[in-house]
Amino acid sequence: MPRVEIYTIPFCPYCDRARALLHKKGVAFEEYDAPHGSAARRDAIARSGGRTTVPQIFIDGRPIGGSDELAALDRAGKLDALLAGASG
Repeated sequence: MPRVEIYTIPFCPYCDRARALLHKKGVAFEEYDAPHGSAARRDAIARSGGRTTVPQIFIDGRPIGGSDELAALDRAGKLDALLAGASG
C-alpha cells in the first residue's frame, strides 16, 4: 500500500469529503493539520507546486490535488490503481 498524506484544516467540508473517500477505500493515511500560516500549510504549498487550497493529497509523494481531483480519479477508475501502488 502506498503512503497517502493529506493536509487538512478543521471544519472543512472538502477535507471531510476526501477523508470519507479514503476511509471508504480502506486506505490508511497520514493527516497533517495545516491552518493558514502554519509550517504544515507552507509544506503543502511547496510540495503541491504552489496550490494554496486544502485539502492537499499526496500518494507516494505525488501531488494528487484536492478533494475534487481525488473524486475525479475515483470516477475515472484510476484511484484504485494508485492506491494499489500501480502507476496511474
